Amino acid sequence: MGIFSRLSDIVNSNLNAMLDKAEDPEKMIRLIIQEMEETLVEVRSGSVRLLADRKALQRRVLLVKEEMADWGQKARLALSHQRDDLARAALAEQQQLQQDLELVQKELMELDEQIAALDDEISQLQQKLEEAKSRQQALVRKVNTTTHRMQAKRQVQRDSLERAFSKFDQFEQKIDRLEGELESMDLGRQPKQDLHQAFADLETEQRVEAELAKLKAEMAAKDANS
Repeated sequence: MGIFSRLSDIVNSNLNAMLDKAEDPEKMIRLIIQEMEETLVEVRSGSVRLLADRKALQRRVLLVKEEMADWGQKARLALSHQRDDLARAALAEQQQLQQDLELVQKELMELDEQIAALDDEISQLQQKLEEAKSRQQALVRKVNTTTHRMQAKRQVQRDSLERAFSKFDQFEQKIDRLEGELESMDLGRQPKQDLHQAFADLETEQRVEAELAKLKAEMAAKDANS
């Protein structure tokens, strides 16, 4: 994972936690800058270790080359004394050191690439940190402005709702007063609906009496015939 990917994860994690807790924006931005500073220190420490490793490899290259030169001298010495067997052994040692040298040089080249990439990332991170510090107050003001606008908007919405409820209450009270006035106008007199009901009751009573008289007559006639 690269420096910026890791830093982004750290910052986003803290940023989301602070947003959930409704932390103040100034504290939020200070934390982001602090994370960047700590990451920069950590990366520079790693860079120091890589530079130390490179020095060790460079010393190893020099030592291997010196040993190779020494075995070359020994091979020439053996040949000068007609000792081909010793010359072959010296050259074999020199060849083994040549293989070791190639491995160390390859490792050194890879390490140089890592250091170059790390140096570029450190430079970018340093630039981002300086930008963040220079824009810190501007960012705080921007977040504060956004927060205040959001609060103001919520207050306006709350006020609008309260006015709407107030108007509804007033309208309901007005209807209650109108109904009260209507009921007061009917006090002391029989409503038309009650009058119609009274005549309907009389008609029903009249029909019941007629049916009762008819039934009595039928029963009387039946008794007379029996």
